[in-house]
Amino acid sequence: MAKVSKDMTIGELITLDENIPAILMRSGMHCIGCPASLGETLEEAAMVHGIDANDLQDQINDYLAETAAN
Repeated sequence: MAKVSKDMTIGELITLDENIPAILMRSGMHCIGCPASLGETLEEAAMVHGIDANDLQDQINDYLAETAAN
Protein backbone atom coordinates (compact mmCIF):
# COMPACT_ATOMS: atom_id res chain seq x y z
CA MET A 1 0.00 0.00 0.00
CA ALA A 2 1.23 3.46 -0.88
CA LYS A 3 1.64 5.88 2.00
CA VAL A 4 2.11 9.62 1.70
CA SER A 5 4.16 11.98 3.82
CA LYS A 6 4.11 15.74 4.24
CA ASP A 7 7.41 16.09 2.38
CA MET A 8 5.99 14.65 -0.86
CA THR A 9 5.25 17.21 -3.55
CA ILE A 10 1.76 17.89 -4.81
CA GLY A 11 2.98 16.65 -8.20
CA GLU A 12 3.96 13.31 -6.65
CA LEU A 13 0.65 13.02 -4.83
CA ILE A 14 -1.56 13.64 -7.81
CA THR A 15 0.26 11.02 -9.85
CA LEU A 16 0.03 8.49 -7.01
CA ASP A 17 -3.75 8.06 -7.29
CA GLU A 18 -6.32 9.69 -9.54
CA ASN A 19 -8.60 10.55 -6.59
CA ILE A 20 -6.05 12.43 -4.50
CA PRO A 21 -6.67 15.72 -6.38
CA ALA A 22 -10.32 15.55 -5.26
CA ILE A 23 -9.21 15.14 -1.63
CA LEU A 24 -6.91 18.15 -1.97
CA MET A 25 -9.62 20.25 -3.60
CA ARG A 26 -12.18 19.36 -0.90
CA SER A 27 -9.65 20.60 1.64
CA GLY A 28 -9.45 24.00 -0.05
CA MET A 29 -6.49 23.51 -2.39
CA HIS A 30 -8.14 24.68 -5.58
CA CYS A 31 -4.89 25.56 -7.32
CA ILE A 32 -3.46 22.06 -7.76
CA GLY A 33 -3.31 22.60 -11.51
CA CYS A 34 -0.98 25.56 -11.07
CA PRO A 35 2.54 24.67 -12.26
CA ALA A 36 4.09 26.20 -9.13
CA SER A 37 1.94 24.08 -6.81
CA LEU A 38 3.24 20.86 -8.33
CA GLY A 39 6.67 21.50 -6.81
CA GLU A 40 5.39 22.40 -3.35
CA THR A 41 5.35 19.80 -0.62
CA LEU A 42 2.08 18.83 0.98
CA GLU A 43 3.22 20.62 4.11
CA GLU A 44 4.10 23.84 2.23
CA ALA A 45 0.82 23.86 0.32
CA ALA A 46 -1.18 23.19 3.49
CA MET A 47 0.56 26.06 5.26
CA VAL A 48 -0.22 28.48 2.41
CA HIS A 49 -3.89 27.48 2.52
CA GLY A 50 -4.22 27.45 6.31
CA ILE A 51 -4.82 23.70 6.42
CA ASP A 52 -3.41 21.29 9.00
CA ALA A 53 -0.87 19.22 7.06
CA ASN A 54 -1.10 16.31 9.50
CA ASP A 55 -4.88 16.08 9.06
CA LEU A 56 -4.57 16.21 5.29
CA GLN A 57 -1.84 13.58 5.30
CA ASP A 58 -4.07 11.35 7.45
CA GLN A 59 -7.06 11.84 5.14
CA ILE A 60 -5.03 10.80 2.12
CA ASN A 61 -3.47 7.83 3.89
CA ASP A 62 -6.87 6.71 5.19
CA TYR A 63 -8.23 6.86 1.64
CA LEU A 64 -5.26 4.86 0.30
CA ALA A 65 -5.64 2.25 3.05
CA GLU A 66 -9.35 1.91 2.32
CA THR A 67 -8.67 1.57 -1.40
CA ALA A 68 -6.02 -1.09 -0.78
CA ALA A 69 -8.44 -3.06 1.41
CA ASN A 70 -11.04 -3.27 -1.37
